[in-house]
Amino acid sequence: MASERKVSEIIRNAGYEPIEDRAIIVKYAPSNMSERIINFFSMEFYVLQLCKDAVVLVPFSKMTLALKKEVALEIPFSRIHRTNISEDGLNWKIDLETEDGLISLSAQQKELSEFRTSGTLATGIGGLDTGAAGAKFLRPENWHRKNMDAVLDALRNL
Repeated sequence: MASERKVSEIIRNAGYEPIEDRAIIVKYAPSNMSERIINFFSMEFYVLQLCKDAVVLVPFSKMTLALKKEVALEIPFSRIHRTNISEDGLNWKIDLETEDGLISLSAQQKELSEFRTSGTLATGIGGLDTGAAGAKFLRPENWHRKNMDAVLDALRNL
């Protein structure tokens, strides 16, 4: 689980300039039905962060789901020739055609993200506030949900 502030800090420490409110949770998209079944059980998630000059992917640990302090992939905007965003079931498929080939990613749609892994990774588990107003469940802001539309629009316009 990672705050958006933590994501920006890791990206800055790696030498990039993250654009505020332009991060979402993604996975690599499966290429066929068999891979789709295997991918359903995979816990290999990344933060896709739009930076000043590049798209950057930062992985989550498969064991602890903590955000790793490394960049797994950097795609300079200048190397992206075409983007295609399409609905794929309960996800968005994000295709980035580069001079080196096609990179296909999958992002869980924002509407159900509180009930899916993207929401958990973007918000954490939450807690119980037992303040003066009585007990209530606290859930930090879901930055995956909040940023989804702007990130998809920015990718479409690359």
